[in-house]
Amino acid sequence: MHHKPTNKEELRHIYLFESLNDAELGEVIKSSHPVCLAAHERLFERGEPAERFYLLASGQVKLFQVSAEGYEKIFEIIQPGQTFAEAIMFMDQQRYPVSVEAIMPSELVSFDMRSFRNILKNSNETCFRLMCVMSQRLHARIREINSLALQNATYRLVNYLLDQIPDESPERPAIHLVTQKSVIAARLSIQPETFSRILSRLIKDGIISVSRQDISVHSVKGLREFLVQ
Repeated sequence: MHHKPTNKEELRHIYLFESLNDAELGEVIKSSHPVCLAAHERLFERGEPAERFYLLASGQVKLFQVSAEGYEKIFEIIQPGQTFAEAIMFMDQQRYPVSVEAIMPSELVSFDMRSFRNILKNSNETCFRLMCVMSQRLHARIREINSLALQNATYRLVNYLLDQIPDESPERPAIHLVTQKSVIAARLSIQPETFSRILSRLIKDGIISVSRQDISVHSVKGLREFLVQ
């Protein structure tokens, strides 16, 4: 398993901590402890009191909610290096608004919310630097939401596939999906049958071929053409 990023050098690469000085980072590290989850193990449930936020060190976890009808809506899939639940620190009602479950065996680092809030209360400069970073991230997330809301399902799936292709890739790149197709479909707000239909169309057009979790892209140009239709 990967080691936990709880030293100052590694934490500085996390947006939430990059504005902190050495002493403040030291306080953050003191409040942290590791958490290990088995596949499908819950970290917390929606509505529970929120006292800690988290950094994913390895694995994958999903943020989700189950409707009254029993349908699961996935709001986000957390990848290694991402934090979650930190926004609750700034809310009046400090309860988790969603449930969190490991998709695969996962390692996390847990941080104390009260300790982090005290750091911000004690330094206006640190607080304003963090606000600047969070504002930039908010604008990026708004652009993502607009894309999900305004573009059709084919655009979202094709855009997702193109995002998985490395910049320096061969002419016919291969994509390995580290997450189940059903989870990706839920994350992109696409019904499973629609997801399968789009993949079938891309296969029929000779743009891709699919073998379980592996996708071979035969025409990157063909994929990109879907984005301008």
